[in-house]
This record gives sequence, structure tokens and C-alpha cells, in this order.
Amino acid sequence: MSQTLSASTLLAVPLAPLVGAVLAGVFGTTFGGNRIGRRLSHTLTILGVLVAFIISAMTLKSVAIDGARLNETLYTWMVVGGLKMEVGFLIDGLTAMMMCVVTFVSLMVHIYTIGYMEEDEGYNRFFAYISLFTFSMLMLVMSNNFLQLFFGWEAVGLVSYLLIGFWFNKPTAIFANMKAFLVNRVGDFGFILGIGLIAAYAGTLSYSEAFAKSGELAQLTLPGTGWMLITVICICLFIGAMGKSAQFPLHVWLPDSMEGPTPISALIHAATMVTAGIFMVARMSPLFELSDTALSFILVIGAITALFMGFLGIIQNDIKRVVAYSTLSQLGYMTVALGASAYSVAVFHLMTHAFFKALLFLAAGSVIMGMHHNQDIRWMGGVRKYMPITWITSLLGSLALIGTPLFAGFYSKDSIIEAVAESHLPGAGFAHFAVLAGVFITAFYSFRLYFLVFHGKERFDQNPEAHHGHDDHGHDEHHEPHESPWVVTAPLLLLAIPSVVIGFMAIQPMLFGDFFKDAIFVNAEKHHAMEELASLFHGPVQMALHALTTAPFWLALAGVAASYYMYMVNPALPAAIQKRVQPLYTLLENKYYMDWINENILARGARALGTGLWKGGDQAVIDGAVVNGSWKVVGWVAGVVRWVQSGYLYHYALVMILGVFVFMTYFVWLK
Repeated sequence: MSQTLSASTLLAVPLAPLVGAVLAGVFGTTFGGNRIGRRLSHTLTILGVLVAFIISAMTLKSVAIDGARLNETLYTWMVVGGLKMEVGFLIDGLTAMMMCVVTFVSLMVHIYTIGYMEEDEGYNRFFAYISLFTFSMLMLVMSNNFLQLFFGWEAVGLVSYLLIGFWFNKPTAIFANMKAFLVNRVGDFGFILGIGLIAAYAGTLSYSEAFAKSGELAQLTLPGTGWMLITVICICLFIGAMGKSAQFPLHVWLPDSMEGPTPISALIHAATMVTAGIFMVARMSPLFELSDTALSFILVIGAITALFMGFLGIIQNDIKRVVAYSTLSQLGYMTVALGASAYSVAVFHLMTHAFFKALLFLAAGSVIMGMHHNQDIRWMGGVRKYMPITWITSLLGSLALIGTPLFAGFYSKDSIIEAVAESHLPGAGFAHFAVLAGVFITAFYSFRLYFLVFHGKERFDQNPEAHHGHDDHGHDEHHEPHESPWVVTAPLLLLAIPSVVIGFMAIQPMLFGDFFKDAIFVNAEKHHAMEELASLFHGPVQMALHALTTAPFWLALAGVAASYYMYMVNPALPAAIQKRVQPLYTLLENKYYMDWINENILARGARALGTGLWKGGDQAVIDGAVVNGSWKVVGWVAGVVRWVQSGYLYHYALVMILGVFVFMTYFVWLK
């Protein structure tokens, strides 16, 4: 591509996956008569995503090397007063990076799905869904206005609902997708309020126009309150991010979403949908920089999520749920970076995390396949010799996750910890403690999973459920493990490469170069974190060497050592500790009772309120007083009038005499 980007070429990026989704979803299912088979369905969808990835990679090259940019409206849907509702693209460093991450991970997931969903009856439907999700996510990240952003935001939520409940005959899957949908609606209510306030007070839905008026917005207060309008807008927008990016207390949907097939765990819950909130806040940095209150709120919420969701990962026995709680914790790290005004660091961690977490999810899926769909890590062990490719890629992903020097996760995670240390916002002290403690916790639960699955004694023959029928895919469950086919292992190898090298390669341009110069705004006079990071950075090699003397490295090493001792050397120790701290274990096992609170207090309270409004408002006031009361009054009046209008002359004469008597009495009384 040249210095100027072509809007018509960029249009192919979201449309190619959409075309693949429509063809597979219509002609590959009973809806369209099953006119195309499995091979053609996956070929068309993979081809669509491949086209999107190639154009995205070319766009990234033009943006990073040639400095190309694009902000163009493609279609005007309607104009209401002075408010324009448009479809358009904004292409800069932030968008180009997100386009490449979304399309590359999606491509890997599409290829992986060929092997993972091989025996599933909904094979073509699944490919249609994941391609449709890719289209939705691309529309979100490429948007140049709030309307299109909201369309993509809601579309990824809808498709995630379909994917989480893909096995719609499983009650747990139906419960999980409804839970995800409802929790996200809570966040989206705040999100649309934020967008509505921008539309009302800035008079535009365009990013660039809204950012240009941000100074004016910062001078206003919300009518009827003393609250700064910009703070209310930013907190409302962030509530939307709390839903999508699973921040406390709107995190409860993500672990349950593991009921869906493993490929969507990698696509939605590691690399794309859950990072939409992080991307959105980074994109809105010109607004968030104007409210320290909103930034402090973000900082504290992220710290709570990073620390307390990590604790829950320690006690999980389902291989996918361990990785899911790891995702929650890492999303907390990204949010903490946003609160510290280190937006580029948050997005950098978003990118590195996308690769190694997608790798870990797909590796977990490979283990599940190799173990004939057993997901309990207590009944694994010694899998390394049976699944060598899955083993080595899992090890690389785990090393990246815990922040091992020179691996991708190290550069982004250490930068977050340093940025928080330099922040002086209220809550920064707690946040710094949380992200430091999270290093030990992450290393502990990551290598607990790694050691229990790949090393030690083989326990899969002791699984009490190993000989009870078939799994969801129709596999028998009593064979020894085996390596997955190449369509599964190839994506693992391709994801392992960026999981190792992308941090080393990208830290200089993304954090300290001009890669995000037009996309992210930081008020350096008020928020000094990025300036401090730049003064401490002397190259990726020196950063890795220096890390050997810092607390995060030794905390990570201590976490690995503790997990090795407790699960390899002295496996009786965890059970002994559990007995000593049983109340704490019960608290973690019940996930801080957040589900209980939601179901028994919030849901019942909402139901009681709804019932009260229904019986008191609808039945008593509206039906009883207004509707029924009005006809009763009319009936009573009609009855009186009907009695007066009897048709007898002497009745009318009597009424006239009484009327005359009343008037005479009245006038006499007046005198």
C-alpha cells in the first residue's frame, strides 16, 4: 500500500469474513438446505479471514513504516438535526495493530476448529458463527464514530451469546450464555449512557469532533448535580468496558462461558471480545485524561480484578477455568495500566496477551482432545511424552504469561508494574501491591496446571469418570493420551512464535516510538508514568538483564518453585493446607459468593421490585384506579343520568322545581 490508504480495499477486511459467515451459515446448514459440505464451509470461512489478515498486515506495514493514516466516512445512514449517523473507518497505529491481532488469532482458531470440531454436528454453523464474530470485532476496532462502535460492541455480544450456548442441548451452556448476555447488558447500559451524554453535549458521534470539544465538556457539570460532566461520561463508558472486559463485579460471566467449545475460549475470551473494553478506553484517552477521578476508579477496579481473580485460579481443577481466571487477572493488569494513564502499555499487554493466552487456550483444548475430553487436571499427569508439541507450546505460553525475561509477556507486564509505581493517583499504592502480588499468584497457578498436566505420575487411568460413556463429541474416554492432528498443532506452533518474540520486537516502537502518536493522548504535565518509563528504558536486552535483579522476577520464580514443591515433591501439602484454611478455601470455592449475591440478593431484589411495580403500579394504579376506576366512574355517572332521564313528565317537572328552589336559596344566601 502507498502512503494513502484505500477505503475500498479496507472495506474488504470486515466484509470478507462476513461473506464467509453468510455462505457457511446459510448454504452449509439446514436453513439453506445443506447445499455445501463441511470442506467447502471451512474453506470459505478460512479464506475470508485469510484475506482480512493479509490486508490487515499490509495496512500495519503502511501505518508503521510509511506513516499512512485514514479517517473517512463511507456511508451516511441518516442525519437527525445536526447529528450524523455514519459508517466510517479510522486507521492509525492502534487500529492497525488490533486488526492484525484479531485476524491472525481468528485465522489460527479457524484452522484449529477443523480438528477440534471434526465430529460435531454443528460444524458448519460453528464456522459461520466465528466468522461472523470476526466481522463484528473488525467493525468495532475500525470505527471512526460512536454509532459504529456501539454496533460492533453489541454484535460481538450477540455472537458470543450464540457461541457460548453453541451446545444448546446442555443446560449449563444455556445458563452460561444467558448469564453472559445479561451481565453484559448491565455494562452496556452504562456504555450507551456515556455515548448519549457525548451526543447530547458535544452534538456529534464522530471521534475526532468529540475529542476536539473535550475541553468544553471538561468545563461543564451534570445538570442538577455538582458532578463534572466529563467524569460522568468517562465512568459510564468504563462501566461498558467493565462488562465486556470482565472487570469486578461484572466479571462473573467469563468463567461460566467456558461451557462453550474451546476454540471460542481462545477467540473471544483471550484475544478479542474481552479486550474490546481495553481498546475502547485507550481510544477514548483524550476524554479520560481530563478526569483523574475516573482514572482512579479504573485503577482500583483493575487492581481488585488482577489480584482477587488470580486467587480463584489457584483452586480450579478444570483446565479451561484455570486459564479463564488467568485471563480475568491479566485483564485487570491491562485496566490498571489504563488507570495509570499508560494506555500504550495496556494495549501492548493486550497484544502480547492475545498471542500467549490464545496459545494456552488452544493448548488446553489439545490436551482435552488428547485426554478424550477429560478436563480435570487432577486426572492427568505425565502427558508430556504422549503430546510433545502440545507440551512444548504450553510451556512457552506459560513462560510468557508469568513474565519470564525475553518472552513477550515480560516486556508488557513489567512495564505495567513500573507504570503503576510511577502513578500518583489515589489508589495507586494498592494497585502496585496488587500487580506485584499477582506476579507470584500467576506463576503459582500457571505452573500448578503445567506440572499437574504434563509431569508427575500418570493419573488418567484413575479417573472415576473415565469409563462412563461418551463425551459431547462422541469420543470414548478410556484410551491413553495421543497427540492432536496437524490442524490443531500447527496453530499452536504459529502462536508460540509471537508469544516468544513479539514483546522484544515491539516494545521500542509501541511504547517509546511514534507508533501510537495519533491514536493515544497523554497529558504529560499531569500524568508522568510514560515519561518515567522512557527515562528508565535502555533497550529490550538491557531491560531483560535488569529484570533479574527486580522483585517481579523473583516473585515469579518463587511462584514456580512453590508450585513445583507442592505438586511434584510434596503432593500431600496442598490438602494439608486446605484443611488448615478451610474457611478461606470455601470462600474461594464459592467465588467470593458473587454468584450467590447476584442470584439471591440482586436478582431477587429486582424480581421483588418488579413484582411490586406490577402489583402496585400496574394492577392497583393503572388497571385498578385508572382503567377500572375510570369505567366505574363513567358507569356511576351514567346510572345517575339514566335515572334522571326517565321519560316521565312529572319527573322532569320535579327536577325543574328543585332547580328553581336551589337557585332561589343560593341568591338569597348571597344577599
